[in-house]
Order: sequence, then structure tokens, then C-alpha cells
Amino acid sequence: MSKNKKLIIKILLWISRIFFGLVFIFSGFVKAIDPLGSAYKFEDYFIDAFGMDWMLFTALPLALIMNIVELVVGFAILFGLHIRITAWLGLLFMAFFTPLTLYIALTDPVSDCGCFGEAIIFSNWETFYKNIFLSVAILIVFFWRNKIKPLISNKADLITLGIFTILGFMLSAYCLRNLPVIDFRPWKIGNYIPEQMEDIKPAEVNRYYIYKNIETGEEIEVTEDKIMQGEIPEASLWEFVKRKENVIDPGIPAPIANFAIYDEYGYDVTDYYFSYPGYIFLVVSYDLNKANKNAYINKINPLFKKAERSGIPVVFLSASLQSDIEKFQQNLNVSYNFYEAEDRELKTIVRSNPGLVLMKEGVMIDKWAHKNIPAFEDIEF
Repeated sequence: MSKNKKLIIKILLWISRIFFGLVFIFSGFVKAIDPLGSAYKFEDYFIDAFGMDWMLFTALPLALIMNIVELVVGFAILFGLHIRITAWLGLLFMAFFTPLTLYIALTDPVSDCGCFGEAIIFSNWETFYKNIFLSVAILIVFFWRNKIKPLISNKADLITLGIFTILGFMLSAYCLRNLPVIDFRPWKIGNYIPEQMEDIKPAEVNRYYIYKNIETGEEIEVTEDKIMQGEIPEASLWEFVKRKENVIDPGIPAPIANFAIYDEYGYDVTDYYFSYPGYIFLVVSYDLNKANKNAYINKINPLFKKAERSGIPVVFLSASLQSDIEKFQQNLNVSYNFYEAEDRELKTIVRSNPGLVLMKEGVMIDKWAHKNIPAFEDIEF
């Protein structure tokens, strides 16, 4: 083999290793620190994409395992550790997920793949194209794996991988018990939530209204501007047929889209609480049937009573059915009311069930997993 060819192969190998390794490390890390977020995404796939509700109990274990495998494989490929085995793992990984993401892109059962957690949101087609590049990279690594030398001695590589794997599981376990150590979501501490609910860039859409002449059958298009100016075809001659939209620019939607808080009568009270002039607590339980009851009894109930005496509102949010709410209230012998909010967004606000959020005039001040909810007197206002 000529020196030029060897050099080209060497360069291609390094480019492929760096690209594949760093992408996998980043992807595995941002999901390892948010194991519940990954589990929720698995649930979306099981329910919306494949109709496999019976697999829901495996969502969290699968999320934990897949995230760590992705993290470790990326690390091993980058540093050339046990390359004969890890190259096979990387190849099998891409052989499974590339066709899967093509199917997801074609059928579009979920809005995004969740391949980079909440850190970077890719469309389904962008995810598939990304996997094509990763597949090419791992194929190059696989075919020339015998030419890769480990950056760590052969004696230490197994120990290094073992330590890296254990640290990965410890990181996920910590974030599962508490909250993600890095929060990529729009509900992170310090964010002004009303601002997060505004479109980053409004969509540009031309709307046309089609009218049909009753006598001749002729159809005309009337722009929305003309309709707003009162230029509506005479009702005795023209009948409305349909509305047509022409999207010029889809824009960039709000980070928090379609979130609302409804009271027991169905009124939207979102603006009231997000503009409340002072501190306010949100107690978030997307599903009361799955909520930790001891957290309510030992932490939330005492905090609620002391906050009430201090004049700080406590808003309880859930996506549970009214019958489940009433059952929960009876079992815990509590009288506070639950406001209704969308299940998916409640899971996004705080990765805990229940979780506690402290806000002030729409700004996220702090939030806690149920195991870390402090006593009222220990909270710094």
C-alpha cells in the first residue's frame, strides 16, 4: 500500500473516530443526565409509534441502558478501546437505529426523536440524515478497525471502560434521584416563562377565502386583508366554500407551546399566576396515581399550610382525571384543588412526581425533586 493511501486511510479513520465518538459521547451524556426525559421519549415511541403499551414498564430501564451504552461506545471508539468489540457495537447500533429513524421520518408519529434529549431538537428527517453520516463514519472505523491503536495501554483499557461505565450509571442515578445537573429545558431556573411562551419568530402565512358564485359556479379567491377591510362578496350571489393557506415562512415556534393552566370551571388562569406580584409555589404531578404519596404527606402538606399562612399561593397542577383527583384527595384527606395542565408539559417542568417549583412574577426561582423538597422555613425568599 502506498504512503499516500495509508495517509488518506489514517486521516479518514481519525475524522470518523472523532466525529462518531464525540456525537455519541454528547448524545449519551445529555440523555444520561436526564434519564426520566429519555424514559418519557421511550413511552412516546411505545404508545404513538408502535402501539406497544405493554412495554411501558421497560421505558426507564431501557433508557438507562441505552444512554450508558451510547456514552461508553462513543468513548471507546474515540480512544480506540477494545476496538474490535466496540466497532461491532457501534455498527449494530447504527444498523438498528438508521432504518428506525427512516421509518419515524416517513410516518412522523412523534415530533422529534429525542436523540440529543432536550439539548438539541432535531426534526425526524434531520435525525435520519444525521444517522446516515454516523453510519458512514462507523463503517470506515469498522472496516479498518485493525489499524486503530488504543490511546490507552491494553492493560488499562478494560479498567478504564469499566470505570467510565460505573461513573455513567452513577451520574444517571444521581440525576434520577434529584434533578438533571444541567437543565436544557425552557423551564430552567432563571427563565422568564411568559417570554418562553412567545414565538421566537412568528410564522408568515397568506390566507385566502374561496367563494363560489351561486348562479355560474365561478370561484374567486379573496385575501384575508380584504376580508378584514370588509370587502366580502355579496351573500346573495356568493357562498363561502373554504379557506386556503399559503405558508411563506413557518417561523420558529415558542419554546413552551400550547401550555395553559385551567381551573375547575375550565377557565384559563395561566396569565394570572405567571404575572402574580410575588412568590408562588407550583406543585407538579402529571399523574397522581404514580405520585409519591409520602412526599405529599411529609413534605408538601406541611409546606402548603405554612405557605398559606404566609400569604404565598400554592398551585397544584395535574393531568389526572377528576375521578383520580377526588380519590387522591380522599386517600390523603386533603382539601386543596388541582388545576388542569397538559401531561407532556408537566413532565417537562420538573422531572419528579411530585415536584415543587418556586416562581416570582413569572421567573423560575428554584425547583426540587420530591426527595429534596425543603421545609418552608429553609427556603430563601
